[in-house]
Amino acid sequence: MKKTVFPSLLLAGVFLLFGSATSPCGYAVGDQAEDFSLKSVNNKTVSLADFKDALGYIVVFTCNHCPYAQLYEQRIIDLHNKYAPKGFPVIAINPNSPLIVEEDSFEEMQKRSKAYKYPFEYLFDEEQTVYPKFGATRTPHVFLLDRNLIIRYIGAIDDNPETPRSAKNRWVEKAVEAMLRGEKPNPDFTRAVGCTVKKKPDAAPVPVTAEKPANEGGHRP
Repeated sequence: MKKTVFPSLLLAGVFLLFGSATSPCGYAVGDQAEDFSLKSVNNKTVSLADFKDALGYIVVFTCNHCPYAQLYEQRIIDLHNKYAPKGFPVIAINPNSPLIVEEDSFEEMQKRSKAYKYPFEYLFDEEQTVYPKFGATRTPHVFLLDRNLIIRYIGAIDDNPETPRSAKNRWVEKAVEAMLRGEKPNPDFTRAVGCTVKKKPDAAPVPVTAEKPANEGGHRP
């Protein structure tokens, strides 16, 4: 299986808006999150409380099909490999309904996690009850929590979806490093850019099997 590569022109119009702000709905920085129990691709139920030695949690709402989630896939793996040994594991959650995008089904999650050897827990928000509490709107969308489940950072991984080496601001790394020093992340909020979360409809439409990034945030209307 090969990862999708996108021409630079397709991502040229992506902009991230920064600054101290709160999520439009769901948790804000400083709120205490509720723990959750979701099914992992390993067919076990996982909660944040299961990570007994964690100093915090890098909760990433992501998925299989979204081009931006795919572009950030290796960076999410790298975040876990770098910070899990320091007490900040990645917990990835797929919030999308497979009724909208078949590629985001649990079976496809299992295939993708195996193909790319995910070192982190990849969970399925099958009933779509967790992502609204967090206020996740994009894939990927990061919520950095401390050991008491207090939200310390919300937003994007960095400022360059297309080219990791060209990123000038690696916000999640900077936020985790600040927390390891006992400091508050600055900034503690950036705007996440990616595909919109695919909510389960009352009546299922024709499934979407492909999605390409576009300007103005790389998501479908």
